[in-house]
Amino acid sequence: MRQIGIDRISSDRVKWIRATGLETTLEDKSVKWVTFGSSFNVIDRDLGLKETHRILQSGGYFSCMWNHRRLDDPIQQQAESIIEELIPHYERGVRRTDQRPIIEKNSSLFDHIFYIESDFYFKQTIDHYILAWQSVKNKYWDLETHHGQQLFEEITQKMRKVLPPEFEIKYTTRSWTAQKVD
Repeated sequence: MRQIGIDRISSDRVKWIRATGLETTLEDKSVKWVTFGSSFNVIDRDLGLKETHRILQSGGYFSCMWNHRRLDDPIQQQAESIIEELIPHYERGVRRTDQRPIIEKNSSLFDHIFYIESDFYFKQTIDHYILAWQSVKNKYWDLETHHGQQLFEEITQKMRKVLPPEFEIKYTTRSWTAQKVD
């Protein structure tokens, strides 16, 4: 994701660093807003909130958001059916859960929680759809392992047989924002 950002944004106002949400390498109280776009679920969220609090200026904000494929969308239902055929006990993980409880659990760090969601349609090719699935970090197809690669290949072969080359799919963006407690 970092490389995509670098490729798309060339500005003296943007500084790109290699770091994680748990060890940002940023100075204390150095930023006004910290956002996690489809990534808050792949870190220890309690530790991530502590690091975020450390680097936020007084009154700063934290946000986490995801674009979720709508489970009632026909394309998504076909894809989920393929996955569940190969992984009978498939679970979607933390990214689909309400983030309010984890933020409230850290109420000494963040308060004034604001939640918003909005639906949208997105036209894409089967190749881009598969790339989106490939980017999903989960316990079923770890692409760092041979088994994970094989399972993902089997899933994508079935998707290519069933899904059209281009389609429009419904998504819902969900976002939680909270203000730093000083």
